[in-house]
Amino acid sequence: MRGISRFLSAVTLVVLLLSPGLLTAQGTRADYERAAGLREEVSGLVRHTVEQARWLPEQNRFWYRTTTDEGTRFMLVDAERRRRTEAFDHERLAAALAEALETEVDPAALPFRSISFTGEAETLIFTAEGWNWRCDLDSYRLQRTGRAERGRSRRPQREEDEERRVVSPDSTREAFVRDHNLWMRVLPDGEAVQLSHDGSAGEFYTDPIWSPDSRHLAAMRVRPGFERIIHYVESSPEDQLQPLHHTRVYTKPGDALDQRRPQLFEVATARHLEPDDSLYRNEYSNGRLRWREDSRAVTFEFNARGHQTCRVIEIDARTGAVRALIEETSPTFVDYSQKRFRHDLDDGREIIWASERDGWNHLYLYDGTTGEVTNRITSGEWVVRGVEHVDEENRQIVFTAGGREPGDPYLVHYYRVGFDGRGLTHLTPGDGQHSVTFSPDRSLFIDTWSRVDTPPVSVLRRVSDGRQVMELERGEIDALLETGWRVPEVFTAVGRDSETDIWGVIWRPTIFDPDRSWPVIEYIYAGPHSAHVPKTFSAWRGVRYLCELGFVVVQIDGMGTSHRSKAFHDVCWQNLGDAGFPDRILWHRAAAERYPWYDIERGVGIYGHSAGGQNSLGGMLFHPDFYTVAVSSCGCHDNRMDKIWWNEAWMGYPIGEHYERSSNVVNAHRLEGKLLLIVGEMDTNVDPASTMQVVDALIRADRDFDLLVVPGAGHSIGGAYGERKRADFFVRHLMGTEPPDWNRR
Repeated sequence: MRGISRFLSAVTLVVLLLSPGLLTAQGTRADYERAAGLREEVSGLVRHTVEQARWLPEQNRFWYRTTTDEGTRFMLVDAERRRRTEAFDHERLAAALAEALETEVDPAALPFRSISFTGEAETLIFTAEGWNWRCDLDSYRLQRTGRAERGRSRRPQREEDEERRVVSPDSTREAFVRDHNLWMRVLPDGEAVQLSHDGSAGEFYTDPIWSPDSRHLAAMRVRPGFERIIHYVESSPEDQLQPLHHTRVYTKPGDALDQRRPQLFEVATARHLEPDDSLYRNEYSNGRLRWREDSRAVTFEFNARGHQTCRVIEIDARTGAVRALIEETSPTFVDYSQKRFRHDLDDGREIIWASERDGWNHLYLYDGTTGEVTNRITSGEWVVRGVEHVDEENRQIVFTAGGREPGDPYLVHYYRVGFDGRGLTHLTPGDGQHSVTFSPDRSLFIDTWSRVDTPPVSVLRRVSDGRQVMELERGEIDALLETGWRVPEVFTAVGRDSETDIWGVIWRPTIFDPDRSWPVIEYIYAGPHSAHVPKTFSAWRGVRYLCELGFVVVQIDGMGTSHRSKAFHDVCWQNLGDAGFPDRILWHRAAAERYPWYDIERGVGIYGHSAGGQNSLGGMLFHPDFYTVAVSSCGCHDNRMDKIWWNEAWMGYPIGEHYERSSNVVNAHRLEGKLLLIVGEMDTNVDPASTMQVVDALIRADRDFDLLVVPGAGHSIGGAYGERKRADFFVRHLMGTEPPDWNRR
């Protein structure tokens, strides 16, 4: 027996020595120190990029800041002459500022990041060392013009004034609310006339707005909904010993909402026109009232509860007749909050409108008189991402879109097209994510583009045809690469439908060795309101901290997120628990098949915050055979507990069993792996009770987990301490290494 025991001990020792965690032993104090110092080490090592470009008012000249091997320089560009020079003499200004401040000033690192000019750029204005300065660029004489303001001043809150006066455009009358009803008075001292008589504390009038001809008034009659109050106990306030109790109004899915009904009044006769509300009942929101310029009608946008119907409503000022100019419906959801666009032309006789009705987000031109579609403006299997400018005189639109060019469908490009859909012109041909800044006359624009694996390029282009006028800067990363910094990899794999590409990014540590095995962590945020994988170049992202401890970190956009087809997006409907996991898991497996070092055999780690907190725990609960270690911070773990707009937008209304199917609270008993929950006790974004209900469910299910409650913290992981606890958790449970003993410094 003693011999068998020795044999088993020897086998156990061999297994331990050959385990991946020990063979790739990292997570040492030195690794933590290297990870903590990486951000500072790589800062400023990307040279020749355009930062903070600003056009001079009413001029085709602009300045920008850039970093060179010699330090930071401010450049001034004359676009008409295609001439680029330094914006000022950096050495002379540094000398003048050093004399004024009685201290050394480095001309390669001037103590300000933004500038402005007066007139023809003869005087430079900037803020440095707490003071505002003016510098005459002929003499370089400095003038201190006063103390710099510290941040933005907060506007004083206006006290509720029920009788706030709204004066008519012709200045002959004023309207106001008194005792919950709408009143009017002839100026300057006429007798007040009561226009409405049905107002009360339970259904009151608000927001009166005059027609441009001063003959009519419109206002909202509001029936208040339920006012939900959530409570907080701040355990450790800084200014007193005893805890503090706080409350805030926080509307949740299923709560009764305010119901706002437009009302019209004819001023001359005091006649109350109460429009038929059948086209805007059961509202989620009724938008701001807008009068037509000729006063013929008032319009507003109606979004029905459940987000499946959206209408542009017009009410005739003379008769009170109601009609829907535009109507959008969907069996899933109308993405009114992110993709809605409306622009009225010729006082509403034409309307430009965005819609996903054909399965892709595109622009349409409507006849505002008949409510019929005049023509499509854009079309194809790609998506309009936004409208930058509507040129009514030339009947052209400048807009952004993704997916029209080959490659990554998430990359944003700029285009110009006519209202009739003709003359579509690609303005930004560079293969990357584009950001532009237009000249004051909109004839030129600064175009900066990059990808996560390609440093920025900045050029000056013409709006008329997108042709390049001149190159401004081309990013260089030689100094960055010398630190061991590794370019992230854009990786794609086919999703659950066996045809749609799923896009993500892989980050490797500076100490990466392809002959070793590397544990994998996924940073997840699957919020349907957008897509979340970074698309622009950056020397530092927070994921690199975990990389340096010995992990490969990835980020993926699975189905159910935005900026692709409507079908791609619809996967999230009444199904937030899905979070794109079937696509993510296929993506991981494709990466592991391509790269032997991509180790998912031990299970994949996962972390996320807020909606990502829900997702990271959801990965453990619904796919425990794949995700084995999770850190979830400030998660909205049950969509009935979180803010109303975000959750009803994707989970729908009324509340049903589908909310339970996606709930981490209801499914907490499924937990199999290692879990760390983090929550700030003063989180006003996501109710902290959502996390504590998961805690309660886990305890009831007799599951082991770790919990960090951060006193006084809001919607955060808890600062550096929380980040370190997250790192320790992955080092211990995914890498298989015991982190440093931080109590022994």
